[in-house]
Amino acid sequence: MRIGAVFVLVLAACAAPRGGAEFAGEVEAACGACILGLAGDGCELAVRIDGRVLLVDGSGIDDHGDAHAPDGFCNATRRARVTGRVEGGRFQAASFELLPAQPAR
Repeated sequence: MRIGAVFVLVLAACAAPRGGAEFAGEVEAACGACILGLAGDGCELAVRIDGRVLLVDGSGIDDHGDAHAPDGFCNATRRARVTGRVEGGRFQAASFELLPAQPAR
C-alpha cells in the first residue's frame, strides 16, 4: 500500500466520531422514530452524524418549538449546529443550535 493511501485511511479513522469522541459541526436533526427510522414508541430528538443516527441527551425534542408543528422535528428534518460527544451510542450535546428552516424549492 502506498504511503499516501495509508495517510488517507489514518485521517478518515481519526475524523470519525466513535465512543467518547468529540464532535462539533452541522448535523441533520429530527425525531428519531418519526423521521430517522429508529425503533421506539415515543418521539425523541436524534441527529445524524457520519451516517449514524444517535439519540440526543442534553437537548429535548420540544426545546426548539412544537415537535408536531409543520416544521417541527416530527414532520421535518432540520439542520443544527452542535457540539458534544458520542458516548454509549448517544450524542451528549454540550450545545445545540437549531438553524433557520430552509424554504421549500
